Amino acid sequence: MAGDDTDAPSGAKERLKQISSHIEPSAQKKRRRRRPDSDLPADYSDILGQIAALRKIATTPDPNNRGYVRQKQAGKLWVRERVEQLLDPGSFQEVGSVSGTVKWKQLGGIKEEPEDYVPSNNVQGFGTLKGRKIVFTADDFSIRAGHADGALVEKTIYMEKLAIALQLPIVKLVDGSSGGGSVTTISKTGFSYVPPLPSFAQVVQQLNMGIPNLGAVVGPAIGLGAARVVACHFSVMAADIGSLFNAGPNVVKNATFEEGLSLTDLGGPAVHCTNGTIDNLAPDEAGCFEQIRTVLSYLPDSGTKLPPTIESSDPIDRISESLRSIVPRARNRMYNPRKIITEVVDQGSFFEIGALWGTTAIVGLARLGGRPVGIVSLDCEVNAGALDALGSQKITRMLKFLDVFNMPLIQFVDVPGYAIGTAAERSATMRHGVQLATTYYSTTMPIFSVIVRRVYGVAGGIMLDCRDPRMRVAWPSGMWGSLPLEGGIEVAHSHELKEIEKNEGKDKRDAKYKELEDEYRRLMNPVRTANHFGIEEIIDPAYTRRVCCEWVGHVYGSLLPERIMERVAGRVKPSFA
Repeated sequence: MAGDDTDAPSGAKERLKQISSHIEPSAQKKRRRRRPDSDLPADYSDILGQIAALRKIATTPDPNNRGYVRQKQAGKLWVRERVEQLLDPGSFQEVGSVSGTVKWKQLGGIKEEPEDYVPSNNVQGFGTLKGRKIVFTADDFSIRAGHADGALVEKTIYMEKLAIALQLPIVKLVDGSSGGGSVTTISKTGFSYVPPLPSFAQVVQQLNMGIPNLGAVVGPAIGLGAARVVACHFSVMAADIGSLFNAGPNVVKNATFEEGLSLTDLGGPAVHCTNGTIDNLAPDEAGCFEQIRTVLSYLPDSGTKLPPTIESSDPIDRISESLRSIVPRARNRMYNPRKIITEVVDQGSFFEIGALWGTTAIVGLARLGGRPVGIVSLDCEVNAGALDALGSQKITRMLKFLDVFNMPLIQFVDVPGYAIGTAAERSATMRHGVQLATTYYSTTMPIFSVIVRRVYGVAGGIMLDCRDPRMRVAWPSGMWGSLPLEGGIEVAHSHELKEIEKNEGKDKRDAKYKELEDEYRRLMNPVRTANHFGIEEIIDPAYTRRVCCEWVGHVYGSLLPERIMERVAGRVKPSFA
């Protein structure tokens, strides 16, 4: 890859001299007080001058540097431009601002000055996003493509530890290998090494503590860089410049003999935003930054705090008459479930996660009365809403996400069961479905369910029976049972129907089937279930928002504060990783 070139800043020596001449006050203009026994300045201006000179080099783009030129030719922002665009204006506080490789020129005695300087290829520090303080790391691909021989691993580990100690969200802008390995490290150190992974223990700790980890792929995310962003609670890829892979095309060519692969072919958005490796897709870097800001606005700083609430101008008792007719009476007709979600939650608050993968499921974040909630729904317009392997994985990840951030879940349930057929069996639908079931039963965040239409089989049971007591309501369009009638009648009355067809003909058989179907449909009137308290309440769909808002308000007022205390005491220990 081009990133294997050495990209030390050209003319650094001359630039340092020019910068030092401007920063160092002239001796003719200012006489410094000196210690009697030393010719060093009493105000440490020599040290401060060295720091200022190095910082100036690090923060000033060099148009003659081939790494910088390559970065711009690729259509990517320089690392300092990213910091400026991501953070609130004036909020950047760098940590390790002069870290890097310095060649020192001896001036006699103990005096010296920097002669050549290559900054560390990861810019890190503090800043704010819409007023929220964060820790962040940003790779500088223009210096050794982010490889370890241009990085200082201690710097990254320190920032990971700071996020834990200060309980602050951490944002990771990945462009390159994020300090991952390079064969040139061997020639630099004089020996090879068994690969360590020193920062991942802190990453896992952050994930399970509920310290938001938000990552963006803003270039090729390679090896360790790929692992760092995929490990995040939320990740997003820039469509125009992003890619992600375990190893680049040259390494792949030698290992698997696949030739002519581009970065996009190997691991672009069409690959990793559709298989669940990366959560979301953004059009460009600015879009990535905006999605990170949006997601953070729903999340607490850590799992020992409540999600942040905001003022909402959307009345909690807003009536939505359109919901009364959104589910067609014809059972084989579908509807748009996203219209239900956006109609119930605070207007403009729904943020979907993973829209391009596991498309039988819809998950995301929203607000009700200004309070953050998670959303789970099935999409009846995709495979009739049957829960397949990827859909199960997607909901599983979302449940863990909500549990670790103390966020209640609102479910809009319309599930005909697990996906069936040879494709479903080959993709291990039941394996992932059972994993989803264990996640429903092992997480403890509050769940409220709105039964919109169908609830059948094991899939329906785990979604609705995973909390005791159950907190749920149904719409009048609700249909439920062990099996859908379509197919269920054939199974239950197989012998009877076959005998009628054999002895009396197909028309008689079809008439008997219609008779059975009508009888079962009469008995499946949802009011009959409510008569036996099999469903606690059937509501007018137009009032769904009010019901959900009242439940969420109670959860935030009573249940979540108690849950926070239990997490502080160590009695509740959610696990995301």
